Amino acid sequence: MQRRQGDGKEAAEAELREELGAYQEVTPEEAADVLELMEEHEPLLDNSVAFAEQLSQELQGLEEANLRAIISSEQQVTQLMSSIDEALAEVARVEETLQVYDELLGSVKQQMDHIHRENSLLHRMASNRARLMDEILFLTSQLHLSKEHRDALSRADLSSPAAVGACTAAAEALSACMDIPVHPSYRKLQAVAEQLILFETLKQNFESSFINHITNIFELQGNSQAPALAHPIGTVAAPNHGPHHEELLPYTPLMAWLRNINPVLFWDLTKVYSQNLGRLYEREIKALFEQAKISLLGRRKGSLQETWEKPMGNKQQPWWSLPGSRESQEDAPDRGNISKVLEQVLRELQPLCTSEQQFLQEFFRLGHDSVELQALEVKASATKGGEPTAPPEDPPCIKGQSQPEEATAQLLSEIFSCLEPELRAFLGICSKVHPLGCLQVLVTLSDSVFGTWGSSSASPSSFLHTLLGNVMLLAKSNFNKCIGTMCKEIEEAKAPSRMRGGILPCVSRFQEFVAFSEEVFRTSRRWGELDKAQLRLASSVFSSIKGLSSANLRVNTDMVMMENFHHIHNFLCQKNIPCLEGKKREAKQRSREHMEKFVTTYLGQPLEGLSHFFEGVKARLAQGVKEEEVSFQLAYSKQELRKVIEKYPGKEVKRALETLYRKIHKHLSPEENLLPVVWHAMEQEFIRQYREFEELIQHCYAGSGIALDFTMEDLLSYFSSITVSNM
Repeated sequence: MQRRQGDGKEAAEAELREELGAYQEVTPEEAADVLELMEEHEPLLDNSVAFAEQLSQELQGLEEANLRAIISSEQQVTQLMSSIDEALAEVARVEETLQVYDELLGSVKQQMDHIHRENSLLHRMASNRARLMDEILFLTSQLHLSKEHRDALSRADLSSPAAVGACTAAAEALSACMDIPVHPSYRKLQAVAEQLILFETLKQNFESSFINHITNIFELQGNSQAPALAHPIGTVAAPNHGPHHEELLPYTPLMAWLRNINPVLFWDLTKVYSQNLGRLYEREIKALFEQAKISLLGRRKGSLQETWEKPMGNKQQPWWSLPGSRESQEDAPDRGNISKVLEQVLRELQPLCTSEQQFLQEFFRLGHDSVELQALEVKASATKGGEPTAPPEDPPCIKGQSQPEEATAQLLSEIFSCLEPELRAFLGICSKVHPLGCLQVLVTLSDSVFGTWGSSSASPSSFLHTLLGNVMLLAKSNFNKCIGTMCKEIEEAKAPSRMRGGILPCVSRFQEFVAFSEEVFRTSRRWGELDKAQLRLASSVFSSIKGLSSANLRVNTDMVMMENFHHIHNFLCQKNIPCLEGKKREAKQRSREHMEKFVTTYLGQPLEGLSHFFEGVKARLAQGVKEEEVSFQLAYSKQELRKVIEKYPGKEVKRALETLYRKIHKHLSPEENLLPVVWHAMEQEFIRQYREFEELIQHCYAGSGIALDFTMEDLLSYFSSITVSNM
């Protein structure tokens, strides 16, 4: 027992050393237990030896109790060991049973694995059969073309609407079959290869038949004769292409099919259409403009060419002497007829071009599916890439014009290739039959482009608007050239040497031009062009009037210039043209200036001696001679003044004024009614001059008793009596 205790102590010491070597912090529970133990043995805490002995005794008691408990439970341990042995024997028996079962299950597992492999093979076979059946059904159903469709494509009967519908349905079914994606390996199957060859053969045969049929229609329409002109002379009418379009519209689905299946042949057909229909439109357009020429010029003897060339026989004539002036209007066409005929031509061209543009967009489907159209371009270029031939001209879209509108414009420009030259030639005739025909041409073209003339149910043709825009540039250029020529002729025109006053020809023609242009441009939107032209012409007319100062005329130049500027001012006041307001003010100012010069020039004639004498007196005063010393000058002495005054008694002055009145009345044009105005201005100037003479006599000849032979009252009575006697 003691040995056991010693062993226990050693073990405790060893454990203590291990614990001390591996220090662990005391837990709160352990700390609580230590505190409780110390409280129980608090009296012994002061004596550590006693406290250690007390603890050793308690530990020894516990160990003894533990040993006694172990000794008392030996029987139970023996029973436990026997139970363990029995359990081990039972485990051995179970293991033997499990080994037998495992051997049995091993054979079953092999059988189940074999069954699983068999089931996998069966499932794969079933799946392969299902997939094979699906592929067979796919090939037999999707690559199947009914006998009706094959017969329709083989016959290629396009003679009736029902037959066209059957061919359209068959062609679409054929396209659906040919568009089915087929795996390359399937193409090695004989049945599939034969079916694909059949489809390609049907496609090529039907393509050829359809192209031949539609080409024949294009050629028949292109070679058809334009209907005879059943309209009376004076009317312009273009044929209606509605029947031609209705004949071709049933083939629109087939054209779409051809564009999808073979873009190269499709674009070749557009060329065939433009070539054949271009010939028909060329004949019809020429006939249309022939009608317009007849309507414009009238049916006369000789050819129409001679008719419109006749007015322009003398190219050196000025613009105011050409047909359209008063002297030759009787032989020229009505000037308003130009706008009317040109408007009729444009009214006929608009539905003609619009209907053709709409038909092209619908029949060739040029305005639809632009993305698809670009894809077809790539496909067409790839298809043609392997061919050694080089086409003479690429289709519109293959040229790089990706927009459908450009393809339509290209086709229209080919079909109506003669339209612009014919229209330009007709506009040239319009400009020649009347010297101001270019005004009417410009206004009518502007109105047609802006859509102000007429209203049509059809939408405006962009092609026609583009063409008219190009032609309008030519019309504007011709208009500017015409105005430039008129200005040059006005500035270079020389007044007749025998001219006796009155309104100049350039002023009269300027007035006619303004009145004519205002009427023509009344409903136009291009007032800016007219404003510039009127300003240029007005400046040239003013320059021409100013040039009279150097002309050798039989009448007073200031009088002629006064009359013409006064006439222009009155005319512009009536018209009230905003752009010519400055010219109107200038005309008024120049008229007043030349009236003053005219009055001053003619005023010296009745009292010419007195005027010269007193001009000399004023010259001496200006030189610094004093007023009281003037009478001592030999040439301006009192005796000389009396001699001059004696030459102009009252009766002589009245007679001179009457002669002057008759002369003014003779040279002034009666339509201007300037005589009262000029005579009144002359009276005021005469009175001013009389007062000036009296003032010079009073200052320079004071106290001499010299005075004019007539008084102010006499002078007023002279003018009054002359005015009353000539009323």
